Amino acid sequence: MSPQDKTPPRSGSVLVRPVTQLGHLTLAVGRRSMGLVGGLFLLMTGALANVLKGILVPSSRLKGEYLVYQMVRVGVRAIPIVVLCELAIGMILPLQMHPKLDEFGQADQIATINAIAAFRELGPLMTAIVLSGFAGASIAAELGTMVTSEEIEALESLALNPVRFLVVPRLLATVVMMILLTVIADVVMVTGGLLTSLRLGIDPDVYYHLTLEALDITGFMTGLVKAGVFGLLIGLIACHLGLSVKPWQGSEGVGQATTNTVVYCIVAIIGADAVFTVIFYAHGLFR
Repeated sequence: MSPQDKTPPRSGSVLVRPVTQLGHLTLAVGRRSMGLVGGLFLLMTGALANVLKGILVPSSRLKGEYLVYQMVRVGVRAIPIVVLCELAIGMILPLQMHPKLDEFGQADQIATINAIAAFRELGPLMTAIVLSGFAGASIAAELGTMVTSEEIEALESLALNPVRFLVVPRLLATVVMMILLTVIADVVMVTGGLLTSLRLGIDPDVYYHLTLEALDITGFMTGLVKAGVFGLLIGLIACHLGLSVKPWQGSEGVGQATTNTVVYCIVAIIGADAVFTVIFYAHGLFR
């Protein structure tokens, strides 16, 4: 070996490999993100086209029992877990706030803070997170299993549109039930705060009146708007990832789609919540 071969590498070359790997990783993540966004957009436009066609052409409408079945499976069965989570949160918040508020003689304001947190933020947000694990994973696993068992190909061979018969009912069900579950979550969380406030010695009449003063139609509707968008995101992501499973991937592909659905839904929900909050505050909707 010649002396030139024993020359140590220059310090600049040591940084080339990590920077290159970071660049490849960034490009891979960017391509995957753009592919996901594009797939969600195409799925949403296809579902919207089928909904509009069903409105304009009565013969193209889906049977009502399809939608009702999905609403029961996606939303009604999730009521107990949503109630349990929101009741616990509604009882925890007053316990966390009471010591500091009581120092300033403002313990009664627990009702105001709890009501605003429930209707504007925690009601739709926590319900969406619960529904992403309860309904989103179920939808992705179901559609992924249908792909691996070639049921989707069977539908297409019969000239039946999978988006119309599989995606639209699930998408509408997640949006509608997300809104309804959010209303239930709001009421349960305020009720949980009332139960804790009674234990803390707060007059229930004072709690009731302060809750009414803190709430307005704007705060209530902004929470429902968030809920509707969260439901749309859950339905789109779950259906897209479920249908993206390849027939040869088998149970491994179904499991991966189910896991990714929960992760992507939670990330999308939190990101959308941040965007909505900034927009609402910028337009003075929260006062």
